[in-house]
Formats: sequence, structure tokens, C-alpha cells
Amino acid sequence: MRKNSIKNTRINGEVLRELSNIIRGEIKDPRINPMTSVVTVEVAPDLKTCKAYISVLGDEESQKATLAGLRSAEGYIRRQLAHSINLRNTPEITFVLDQSIEYGVRMSKMIDDVTKDIPDRADEAEEETEE
Repeated sequence: MRKNSIKNTRINGEVLRELSNIIRGEIKDPRINPMTSVVTVEVAPDLKTCKAYISVLGDEESQKATLAGLRSAEGYIRRQLAHSINLRNTPEITFVLDQSIEYGVRMSKMIDDVTKDIPDRADEAEEETEE
């Protein structure tokens, strides 16, 4: 995997910010969940393609509907991106559902479930000093 250049990193950040603003404020599609966020963006070095990783807070049906809404509004989003970012080529956007946040929450819950049965070491130390 190639390391991103400074220019590519800067463009990724700019596209991420503008894409978030467009999705949050300018798209009026009812299929798009209001709790949708752009997690990360990867713009190709030739600036022709872009993968946008999207996180949606909600059930699986809501996630699929949001992804379908974003894919149908792809042309509008690309045009708005071209107006707000001055690039030689406006990248073609591919939306990918990112489930890393949900995975992290699920893992955290599993860890909490396992550790709630284990007595706290501080409580054990206090009991030993009292005896």
C-alpha cells in the first residue's frame, strides 16, 4: 500500500469536510438517515476516484436505505463538490458502509459483559487488609 503524499492527505481532508457538509445540509432525500457521518475518505492519487466510508447510526434497513439514497444522489453530490473544491478533476465517488464504529461498540459491550462477573481487584485488596 502506498503512503499518501502531503497533497493527497490535504485533499482527503478537504473532500471529507465538504462531503460531510453536503450530506448533512444540502441533501433532502428522506431515505438518508440524519445520523449519517463520513468516517474517512480515500481519494486516488490521480484524483479520478474517491471512496467515502459512511457510518449510519441505526438498524440494517436504515443503513441500506441511506446507502441507496447516497448512491442515487451521487451526481448531485459530485457537482456540489466540484463547486466547493477547486480541483483539476472532481473524483467519482463510491460510497462504502463503514461498520467499524458499530463493531467497536459491540466489542466494548462484550468486554463489559465478561468483566462484570469478575470481582474488582481494589475490593479484594480492601478485604485482605481488613482481615
